[in-house]
Amino acid sequence: MQLVKVGLCAFGMSGKIFHAPFLKEHPGFFLSAVVERSREDSKNLYPDATIHRSVREMLQNADIEIVVVNTPVQTHFEYTKMALEAGKNVIVEKPFTVNATEAEELVRLAENKNLFLSVYQNRRFDRDYLQVQKIISEGKLGNIREVEIRFDRFRTEASGKEHKENPSQSGSGSVHDLGSHLVDQATQLFGYPEKLFADVFSMKGEAFANDYFEILLYYKDTLRVRLKSSVFTKEDHFAYKIFGDKGSFLQERTDNQENELAAGAIPINGKDWMQPLKESDGILNYSDENSESIRVLTSSQPGNYMNYYQQIYEHIVFGYALPSLGNEVIQNMKIIEASLESSKKGKVIELN
Repeated sequence: MQLVKVGLCAFGMSGKIFHAPFLKEHPGFFLSAVVERSREDSKNLYPDATIHRSVREMLQNADIEIVVVNTPVQTHFEYTKMALEAGKNVIVEKPFTVNATEAEELVRLAENKNLFLSVYQNRRFDRDYLQVQKIISEGKLGNIREVEIRFDRFRTEASGKEHKENPSQSGSGSVHDLGSHLVDQATQLFGYPEKLFADVFSMKGEAFANDYFEILLYYKDTLRVRLKSSVFTKEDHFAYKIFGDKGSFLQERTDNQENELAAGAIPINGKDWMQPLKESDGILNYSDENSESIRVLTSSQPGNYMNYYQQIYEHIVFGYALPSLGNEVIQNMKIIEASLESSKKGKVIELN
């Protein structure tokens, strides 16, 4: 099996939970290097990985084929550009960049260098989203007319993460952080909208970056998609509400990969390493071909973030399609930018 050497730009929460475990367990990857500016937390878990004190230093390692840019969003443009210029393929954490202009420049650079650039949109591999995708594809709901996708939390106190909560830093706030997931899922399911209207502000006050948003996406053919997030939501909502002219589907947010990984779970390559649900997590209500009403409690199947890295590996070895390529995610950045503009101006924004 071809072995692909990977360098990790940071070993914080993202590195420890979302990247390093999968790189270790996938037989086609080797975690060759990790950037830790002052600590050596990766040493016990990944003793074969060389610790570097800066991204620039790590990029001098000629053996590394892929660099994972999993640093704060404010550094994504700088480090991704450095990695591409050093001749490395890049996986960059979401949100892709602070703005669409940066994203477009990086995509052009990757194309000019004949390198790949993929954005780590891991929520495409959540069990709940995959179930929604499955239900819509089955056609039981008919023509979809209205959709609501939520990603809520109950975090009313400061987290101490300046790059996410300081309003003076570009790219901070929930629209970039959680909105990058919801926008991506909306565009994956329904394509690029014609226009949007958004309400964005900070429930915790002006000293904090936005922590609430509601984004209404306007599609032709009478479809409306609402994306919503709040940090003052102690009681869970249905994360997905899908309404069509033949039925409705309600889906809870039940993917628990992040929590299991944080607790030390080991992902298994090629297998569903999460346990099946013991109870239902969705409600499907539709009319069949005889106009009989059918109501079913549904259970989603386990998601698996390993499938992202499997697709990366298959792209390298077999030339298969690259997951969440940068050129595709540029569109998401334009929606995020337009949402902030819409809220600031209090007007509908047309999307080209």
